Amino acid sequence: MEKNRRRLEGNVVSARMKKTVLVEVVRIQQHAVFGKFLKRRKKLMAHDEEGRCKVGDRVEIIESRPLSRLKRWRVTRVLKQADATVAAAEAAAGGTP
Repeated sequence: MEKNRRRLEGNVVSARMKKTVLVEVVRIQQHAVFGKFLKRRKKLMAHDEEGRCKVGDRVEIIESRPLSRLKRWRVTRVLKQADATVAAAEAAAGGTP
């Protein structure tokens, strides 16, 4: 039986590490006094066992046990594949050496 674990959606901003991707999760929060809506961003490292995630992909991540010093999330599925032009631009900008 799986525990109730947090599930978040975000965009892959870096996939240069082996079996690890950097996912940016954006949430909207309303200011307590002024009522203005603010974007709050968090970059989380997630484990990608098969290495199927590319920069620009929309992914779902799930909370897990600590896998390393900074990794506490796993990629469960890719919700939307990135455009081919985004991947080409990333490679041209200084992809994996």
